[in-house]
Amino acid sequence: MSSHAEASEKFIADAQRTDWHDETLWFVREKRDKASKVLPEWEALREHASQIKDHALANLGSYLQAFEAKAQANGIHVHWAADAAEHNAIVHQIIAEQGSKVLVKSKSMLTEECHLNDYLAKKGIEVVDTDLGERIVQFRKEAPSHIVLPAIHLKKEDVGETFHQHLGTPKGNKDPQFLTEAARQHLRGHFLASEVAITGVNFAIAETGEFVVCTNEGNADMGAHLAKVHIACMGIEKIIPKREDLAVFLRLLARSATGQLITTYSSHFHQPREGQEMHIVLLDNGRTRQLADPKYKNSLKCIRCAACFNTCPVYRRSGGHSYHQPVAGPIGSILAPNIDKKANADLPFASTLCGSCSNVCPVKINIHEQLWFWRQDLMTAGLAPVGKTIGMKLMAFTLAHPAIYRIGGLLLRRFAPLLNSRLNPWYKQREMPVAPKESFQEWYKKR
Repeated sequence: MSSHAEASEKFIADAQRTDWHDETLWFVREKRDKASKVLPEWEALREHASQIKDHALANLGSYLQAFEAKAQANGIHVHWAADAAEHNAIVHQIIAEQGSKVLVKSKSMLTEECHLNDYLAKKGIEVVDTDLGERIVQFRKEAPSHIVLPAIHLKKEDVGETFHQHLGTPKGNKDPQFLTEAARQHLRGHFLASEVAITGVNFAIAETGEFVVCTNEGNADMGAHLAKVHIACMGIEKIIPKREDLAVFLRLLARSATGQLITTYSSHFHQPREGQEMHIVLLDNGRTRQLADPKYKNSLKCIRCAACFNTCPVYRRSGGHSYHQPVAGPIGSILAPNIDKKANADLPFASTLCGSCSNVCPVKINIHEQLWFWRQDLMTAGLAPVGKTIGMKLMAFTLAHPAIYRIGGLLLRRFAPLLNSRLNPWYKQREMPVAPKESFQEWYKKR
């Protein structure tokens, strides 16, 4: 597995694509800003949502139990999974009992977190992702690079070539409307044939035992309404106390994600229809461990809008795949080390700590502060990159000894051109600024 720096270097090598990726995501960020300014009460909504989430997390156990009781009373089968392996085993057992070999799935970052597709494929079950972006990257055997815009790293020419290879569309056709219709026709047969549908969950309501799925394409509804078995996969942090709380989050979610006023579909699943089975799998997978740590528990407030992705200067110019985790960007860089510190020790360092992520977060997660906390914890645990550890120790020593600092500054000015070489990692995508002729201390002494 490549580190973030190594994977970023490959992405940045295509300068034209990097610029396009950066500009496209910033355009989405600007749409978010315009949509938020339409609401005079925007900041009040953010604060309200943050407090609802604080309360829900502080009482997570009781709200989950209340949800379970209500859901079961509604006829929904509730399952509990401690980790990804248990989650996948539960889902597989439900499918096996149905005897299905093909199923349809709408967007679910939790199933990406659990690597469910790969697991089921090894069991001889084909999973057909039905979101357009997800289906594109599934054809390409890639992971989503963004949690809302999974194929944002691709251009229409890439999609045209992918569909030519897998759907037989005319070579060179890159018309978005034509390609979308080709995908629609391709997926319709799968919807009609599949007896099992998997969806994610955006919000689960303790008061009523229902869950809500927000989509723009309607594929979650199509799959769930046609299938005999509906399996919803949910992280335990998605619980909210009351149905009236939804109004707050639905006004924030789409505006933060894409600049829309609301998602096209906000679908409420309260109970299975007659003759249908409905299951919901509640996953921990390190969430209670995160909840127990005062420094990081706020990260569980995340509603997966990806606003922090769209504003992050590092994500925009390094691409989602450079994070080597299903959830990329700033929020992913907080969540991933909790699951595996050693494997994800590089991610909290993939940030400028500029704070823009925290500024746009609709539930006011202190993302940049948590990235800083993780850096400290990882350095203390000896898990930071070796080069960074040595560099920081060298810098600390230099700054603690004025004489060495002055000599270093003199050498830097004298041999500055040598730094513009491959020996200096900073030079890979940059040039060092022109060194001043004299230091501040030298200038000051003269005066």
